Amino acid sequence: MHVEALFHYPVKSLRGVAVDALTLGVRGPLHDREWMLVDAHDRFLSQRSLPAMATLAARVHGGVLRVSDDAGAHLDVSTAPGGPTVDVTVWRDTVTALDCGDAAAAWFEARLLQPCRLVRLPASTVRALDPKYSPRPDAQTGFADGYPVLLTNRASLDALNQQLPSPIGMERFRPNVVVTGALAWAEDEWRAVQAGDVTFDLVKPCARCAVITTDQRTGAKPDGAAPLTALNALRTLQPFGAIFGQNAVHRGSGTLKVGDGLTVLEKQPRPAFVPR
Repeated sequence: MHVEALFHYPVKSLRGVAVDALTLGVRGPLHDREWMLVDAHDRFLSQRSLPAMATLAARVHGGVLRVSDDAGAHLDVSTAPGGPTVDVTVWRDTVTALDCGDAAAAWFEARLLQPCRLVRLPASTVRALDPKYSPRPDAQTGFADGYPVLLTNRASLDALNQQLPSPIGMERFRPNVVVTGALAWAEDEWRAVQAGDVTFDLVKPCARCAVITTDQRTGAKPDGAAPLTALNALRTLQPFGAIFGQNAVHRGSGTLKVGDGLTVLEKQPRPAFVPR
């Protein structure tokens, strides 16, 4: 087994960017979900309500966050610390963030057609993991839904695609790490794995929502509800719902590269899935 692909998401819910390597720090991949868009009530925005977010992509390079649209326009935001503070909400967590300014807000508003602002999670803010699933008290994440890393299995997508009228790509599931060489759904039994020089605890299966029905380039929903309906039929796990992939927490810093081998260190009993 080895790492087939790696993805980076500097701004929460924008299109993922394929990369050759990920360096992991305290919160997970460096700069991953370090920025986020919020609405007029300072609550996070995502593709669940704004599929058009998939038409924008972000990269961090040379001290700059660059966000691009498909027309070739781009926005550059400095990664230097600073900016007015604002309390923002992501799911059940309210944390202190930095506002990235009026120019950034205007750029996003022109493309998403609704009021929004870009915020950044500073190093001084700690967003702890849910203690029910956290492998240690000091584990934290950025603006990800709940955990620093999402791992998926190529063979599991192949198995799901056999149930769909048209195959979908792994980008629909927005993973950080894609593994190949395992059997379909083998990840259900993994409790801890090592990839390259990084060890991960797999702490919670990943519940899926309507985002997997969204084309990650166009923001359209060409397959209707079919991907989620098929996943529900195959992979409903109480109390989470439809499951694909595993939320993971890294045990320390390190660099993960495409092609790195993956070893299963610990296993757990396979959960009981029921059809919905």
